[in-house]
Amino acid sequence: MESEQLFHRGYYRNSYNSITSASSDEELLDGAGVIMDFQTSEDDNLLDGDASVGTHYTMTNGGSVNSSTHLLDLLDEPIPGVGTYDDFHTIDWVREKCKDRERHRRINSKKKESAWEMTKSLYDAWSGWLVVTLTGLASGALAGLIDIAADWMTDLKEGICLSALWFNHEQCCWGSNETTFEERDKCPQWKTWAELIIGQAEGPGSYIMNYIMYIFWALSFAFLAVSLVKVFAPYACGSGIPEIKTILSGFIIRGYLGKWTLMIKTITLVLAVASGLSLGKEGPLVHVACCCGNIFSYLFPKYSTNEAKKREVLSAASAAGVSVAFGAPIGGVLFSLEEVSYYFPLKTLWRSFFAALVAAFVLRSINPFGNSRLVLFYVEYHTPWYLFELLPFILLGVFGGLWGAFFIRANIAWCRRRKSTKFGKYPVLEVIIVAAITAVIAFPNPYTRLNTSELIKELFTDCGPLESSSLCDYRNDMNASKIVDDIPDRPAGTGVYSAIWQLCLALIFKIIMTVFTFGIKVPSGLFIPSMAIGAIAGRIVGIAVEQLAYYHHDWFIFKEWCEVGADCITPGLYAMVGAAACLGGVTRMTVSLVVIVFELTGGLEYIVPLMAAVMTSKWVGDAFGREGIYEAHIRLNGYPFLDAKEEFTHTTLAADVMRPRRSDPPLAVLTQDNMTVEDIENLINETSYNGFPVIMSKESQRLVGFALRRDLTIAIESARKKQEGIVGSSRVCFAQHTPSLPAESPRPLKLRSILDMSPFTVTDHTPMEIVVDIFRKLGLRQCLVTHNGRLLGIITKKDILRHMAQTANQDPASIMFN
Repeated sequence: MESEQLFHRGYYRNSYNSITSASSDEELLDGAGVIMDFQTSEDDNLLDGDASVGTHYTMTNGGSVNSSTHLLDLLDEPIPGVGTYDDFHTIDWVREKCKDRERHRRINSKKKESAWEMTKSLYDAWSGWLVVTLTGLASGALAGLIDIAADWMTDLKEGICLSALWFNHEQCCWGSNETTFEERDKCPQWKTWAELIIGQAEGPGSYIMNYIMYIFWALSFAFLAVSLVKVFAPYACGSGIPEIKTILSGFIIRGYLGKWTLMIKTITLVLAVASGLSLGKEGPLVHVACCCGNIFSYLFPKYSTNEAKKREVLSAASAAGVSVAFGAPIGGVLFSLEEVSYYFPLKTLWRSFFAALVAAFVLRSINPFGNSRLVLFYVEYHTPWYLFELLPFILLGVFGGLWGAFFIRANIAWCRRRKSTKFGKYPVLEVIIVAAITAVIAFPNPYTRLNTSELIKELFTDCGPLESSSLCDYRNDMNASKIVDDIPDRPAGTGVYSAIWQLCLALIFKIIMTVFTFGIKVPSGLFIPSMAIGAIAGRIVGIAVEQLAYYHHDWFIFKEWCEVGADCITPGLYAMVGAAACLGGVTRMTVSLVVIVFELTGGLEYIVPLMAAVMTSKWVGDAFGREGIYEAHIRLNGYPFLDAKEEFTHTTLAADVMRPRRSDPPLAVLTQDNMTVEDIENLINETSYNGFPVIMSKESQRLVGFALRRDLTIAIESARKKQEGIVGSSRVCFAQHTPSLPAESPRPLKLRSILDMSPFTVTDHTPMEIVVDIFRKLGLRQCLVTHNGRLLGIITKKDILRHMAQTANQDPASIMFN
């Protein structure tokens, strides 16, 4: 869309020769590859997304794209493989859009020829809605399966249901007639491990046995998860959102969204959550949904043969992932738009909305939590908030921003240390150590022993007359004659004070363990741990403000609202605001985060406190660094991602950044009709560049076009097999007319059909600010630099990223898969 706008505004006739680039990313990874052999000591490099030069890349968890398409200069007989991309390369957005327009024109021109062609045209038009429908159905079903399995396996650490092994603790006691209201989680059908093994339900022996079994199951789940990831699908580790952002920006990572990754990530996500590690399943659910979208896109030629169109499906899939993660369909669409998508046309917005709707409908039908809600911690508040509460809400925003800045720096420092030390070479050992420390420390504290989603639910929940939590152990007014919904503010009892101390310890524990857990080689999301940290801090602040208002209701800030016997402070609301603030501090999301939390609570009146806290969190976090955690991990792994949020304000010119530099060898080029097949093969073998400018002659240096290394190799191999007389001394001709050759000369090879006749060019005096903007908005991989029509050099996406790193006083060598 943007390329068309530039075209119509006349940029085509000015200093930029064209917008239809069909070339490669130069040596994006310098022919990089990865050995997927986990018997070596390099498995940590692979798991971190590293790639080393010169190694051979083989992968079992993913398919390959076999596309046979028309280029801009149409081939009479298309050569299979021409126009596709190698692994770890960037797609050419402009060329992909041109291919799609050509396909669309071809279908429209034929649809009136017959009923069959009309049917094909309708199928093509509806294929986009079909693929997002299938993606939504699969995402909702897998999310329901993961929720149910994770709940059951989490409870398995504490005991088992003898009457029905597949029931979790809560379901086991549903049908019991011997359950009391005060001890609703105790019933004869549910047996703890101590009761089963030593026959004791209470006492020190029972506690120690339950402690041992808790650690045993936690370590078993963690070991099984990391082993499955290591052996079958190394791409299944981590959150997946940094890589999905990179893929949506146009990068190719074969197998990252494949069927093996989907299957292993689904299984290991359940195991990782059940192990009790400080991680969540919400981030990885976005990866799972994108895997579904990628797999279903191969059923439709419109998407399977066009990488740009496929990314529209992946944008819709990421919306479906957040929709089922938080039960927030609208928040999911905004998350896809704000956080992960690089190219988001209006059509994709509608399809994202539909995919999120279908996914939420399927999850609601499954009802995994038995509460008729899409998430475990759905809450409703019935009391309004008051103006003076904006101060503690903003303070929670400050805390969220400080937590986000601290977490990003600490986690990135640890991940960088993991890459550079021997500790990173043993991912299984690291997971076992982290799981063991987590289990040993978590068990004694009831708030850390809880599943993190259960903890958030308890912190969000307001204290009603039926709540039995120690957080609701207030001293009741003996004069109260009836049970009402809005219980007035009351003095805290001993249970509340002991709960606050336990929550303080839980807060410290969560902060430390989340830093070391995010990035280990199991599926690990960051949404839930961050929300838990914010919810703990928020609940503590909420109780403090509540008690302050109770004992000092005559202060001028409370006087107008908090009369004696009034219910003016809701600690659960503070927990919700704190959760949003901490998640915003880590991810730097704003609009989508507010909508997600609003959909969680269903209360429009709490939008202002949420907005105040989230914006404060973002401002405080940005004061320490503008990167969110996902952008920081993208930079750490060296992915070629041009962030649209970054500003480029330096006054350099294209001539300062282009290559070759003065000390470099001259630019590797092809001439229009003076080279033989052998010359081109030698040039390909001697260099690692992924594309070559084609010039009229070495003397004139006038630009003719651009030829991809991959397309040259495929075309020459195809010609040797299918055309007689093509030998090493055959002249290669990129011109429209073959030059006259001596009669005894071998047959020439015409390769004009694979030549991009309109590569994107800029002059040597073009400001880099404009060049960077063009790369971002058009999704270019490289552009050629000319002076008065003569070729001077080339600027690739890698050159721009290195230049931006240099201007930011960073190490340019860290760019491209560090």
